[in-house]
Amino acid sequence: MKFLIRLLLVLSFVQISAQKNDSKISIIFDNLSIEEALSEIEKNTAYRFYYAESWLDSTLIKGSYDIVSIENILEDIFENTLINFYILDQSTVILTKNSIVYDKLPEGFFGKPKDTLRDSVSTEALTTAVPTFFGRTNKADQRKINVYRIGKEDKNSARKNYRLEGTVTDRKSGEPLSNLSIIVKGKNTGAVTNEEGYYSIVLPSGNTILETRSLGIESILMQVILYNDGQLNFELEEDVERLDEVVLQADADKNVKKAITGATEIDVEKSKNIPLVLGERDVLKVATSLPGISTAGEGSSGFNVRGGKTDQNLFLFDNAVIYSPQHFFGIFSALNSFTLGQVEIYKGSIPAEYGGRLSSVFDLKTKKATTDKLSGEGSIGPVTGNLALEIPVVKDKSSLMIAGRGAYANWILRSLDEESLNRSEASFYDFTATYEHQINENNQIKGTAYTSRDDFSITSDSLFIYENRLFTLNWNHRINNKNNLNLTIANSQYDFDIQFKGNSSDNFKLGYKINETGLKLKLRRLISTRFVLDYGIASKLYTIEPGSLRPIGDESLVSPVEIAKERGLESAVFISGDIDITKKLSVDAGIRFSVFNALGPSIQNTYLEGQPKSSETVIATTEYGTNEVIETYGGPEFRISARYLLAEDFSIKASFNNSYQFIHRLTNNTTASPIDTWILSDLNIKPQQSNQYAIGLFKNLKENIYELSLEGYYKTSDNILDFKTGSQILLNENVETEVLQGQGKAYGLEFLIRKNFGKLNGWFGYTYSRSFTKFDSEFNEERVNDGMFFPSNYDKPHDISIVANYKFTKRFSFSTNFVYQTGRPVTFPVGNFTFNGSQFVAFSDRNQFRIPDYYRLDIGFNVEGNHKKNKLAHSFWTFSIYNVLGRNNPYSVFFVSEQGKIKALQTSIFTIPVPSITYNFKF
Repeated sequence: MKFLIRLLLVLSFVQISAQKNDSKISIIFDNLSIEEALSEIEKNTAYRFYYAESWLDSTLIKGSYDIVSIENILEDIFENTLINFYILDQSTVILTKNSIVYDKLPEGFFGKPKDTLRDSVSTEALTTAVPTFFGRTNKADQRKINVYRIGKEDKNSARKNYRLEGTVTDRKSGEPLSNLSIIVKGKNTGAVTNEEGYYSIVLPSGNTILETRSLGIESILMQVILYNDGQLNFELEEDVERLDEVVLQADADKNVKKAITGATEIDVEKSKNIPLVLGERDVLKVATSLPGISTAGEGSSGFNVRGGKTDQNLFLFDNAVIYSPQHFFGIFSALNSFTLGQVEIYKGSIPAEYGGRLSSVFDLKTKKATTDKLSGEGSIGPVTGNLALEIPVVKDKSSLMIAGRGAYANWILRSLDEESLNRSEASFYDFTATYEHQINENNQIKGTAYTSRDDFSITSDSLFIYENRLFTLNWNHRINNKNNLNLTIANSQYDFDIQFKGNSSDNFKLGYKINETGLKLKLRRLISTRFVLDYGIASKLYTIEPGSLRPIGDESLVSPVEIAKERGLESAVFISGDIDITKKLSVDAGIRFSVFNALGPSIQNTYLEGQPKSSETVIATTEYGTNEVIETYGGPEFRISARYLLAEDFSIKASFNNSYQFIHRLTNNTTASPIDTWILSDLNIKPQQSNQYAIGLFKNLKENIYELSLEGYYKTSDNILDFKTGSQILLNENVETEVLQGQGKAYGLEFLIRKNFGKLNGWFGYTYSRSFTKFDSEFNEERVNDGMFFPSNYDKPHDISIVANYKFTKRFSFSTNFVYQTGRPVTFPVGNFTFNGSQFVAFSDRNQFRIPDYYRLDIGFNVEGNHKKNKLAHSFWTFSIYNVLGRNNPYSVFFVSEQGKIKALQTSIFTIPVPSITYNFKF
């Protein structure tokens, strides 16, 4: 009440002499700035304007006025600005920013006298403008608080609430900050930013205190004085307490509170400290140091996740599938770490939006390039060179990132004394280009193109070549403050070839090709701050050339062979929700309904039921026309994961998910080879299926300095593919006669302890896991190991990884990486026998024995350049030794016959310490 009395005294002092000004003027503005227009009025009239020059922008004024009131002229000048005006008398005009000067209160402001009312509260609403009042904040709110005046007060508006919206971004990277809470102090209301960092909130006119809260992001206070609908964009920094030199990083207690099990994020920038072969930075190699993710050994192709085959992993690069994410058959990653911004791995509860694979999803996304200045990053190593550039196209709106990497290992091979190697070839390259454009606050597009090629030859007559190519286009659209749309179109292609050039008469090219085109529409709806709903559709068209043989040169006598193409359409609808049921219980649940149609043209065989598939048991052959449906498979895939907080830093999680897989890699090796190929499910090849159950405990200690997790899983699979003994799959038109489909089971326990802060940081991971396969049949040729479960090729019960970094100073650090794994299973000859005068070898049960255990120690010393602000580039030197103990780790064991005796031999990739020096620079 005292405040209102003071306001009335002030208004009286202003002398409500602000009488109506009925004088008319004539004036012309010809593309003048606002300040120039006001000066022109002052020159031609008695009016004088009082204002702050900083309020006026560069808007140009154009118009002609003939005998018009000063009010009308000023209303036109300030129409698209935040400026209001008040005519005090015949010669004085006071400008105000945002607010209006009132010389009287609106009628009914104090309500009707009580004696005119029957009730104590009036139900009659004000129909005229209500002045916007604001006072000082209390002392508790005045620390580190910024004041923002939003909107232009309208004297004709009687609204009491207005909408404030905007986007929140990271001050350093410029990337949007999602899941940031914006809370109204003193009230139980607020808003949460979406994936694009957008928020929208309805506030009362006048003064409001807002506070931001998010894990790992600084918390600030803002005083917002709202006069009308308006926009407030602001930037925030990461919280001062952030991870320092840790290879893997997560937001504070995200590992404890996130509902999804088996999910991991890799910090790309921090991974540079881990010593790897030949000093090449490789986030996928870092992934194998995590529990549950392994490879069959050095030089192996692909990853084995929780006892799964290598073809059961979905690798997405900006939402496009990449079929071979490795160079040199697994020694290097095919993805340029300088271009990556986010790496998420799902090995437990896979979100419903992903499908088509049984074991895991590796979701890799390129980083957001800077839009304000040219920057770049590169490295020079013993056998590889790398350069990535971030180029602004339109300042603060669009950018282009281009990156290229290549290997030049041929000079090493040619310098060796070994004649069989100095004529060898080993090289690769990859190229990435990404363009992003922020059309407006509601629309953003992003396009990514990628290509890579490997040439590899150890013998002088054979050259292995494999290529990846992909393109993806993504459109993000904010429908409104609660709904978002994401549309992705992607195309991927993978080629594998082997070129043989011996005698001119038998030169040939052998290979296969995969091409897929997909479309995905995903929508997100923010139901409330505790419930987020995702839903959408996805579809992809496969075209596979399973194998071809072509002659090279006119003199080649090789007869061409080409296996018929395979085509298939995989489609799905999905819906999932992330729900905080209570403060302790959170559930992430969804369902994906997948459908696969095997399409013509194709010729399919029908085999005699109850008999093994062979050329003798074919009873019918059916020809299908183009796009004719051969067979349809599919069904629901349930994805559910729940978290219950036992304490603020301690949770238990459990999950279940089942999946279908309709594309299969046919191989009986752990490396890529010319007899490998990919096929689709059809009339005779059923889709693979799996069910996985997981449960785990997650605990943080000492304010998130330490993270501990213990997670167990059990997985069953059906229709897993393998081959009959002595099978012939190379260029086989009826490959189903050589294929077996059986059962699989895998189980394991994963333990991880990680230290996030301090001079010494890193992690220790241990995995106990088993993986078994079973092929049983009433027919001997379709039965393996007497129909009993036997260890898979990649079954390695014990896996230990230790990664440690010690920072001596801000510039000098030491890193080490230790790996131990149980040797993988092999089948050994156990005797020989003579039959009809010929000697034969008797082999053990499938995978009954194991090669020697694998262990390796790597060390590295890292030297950061000085931290001067003004310099051309920041440097980073890495001195590392891979396999410092010189361990001769066997990769495989094979057997030869010499002078009537069976002799075992082993192959190894790196048998000696491999030193390297890599120079990295960033500008």
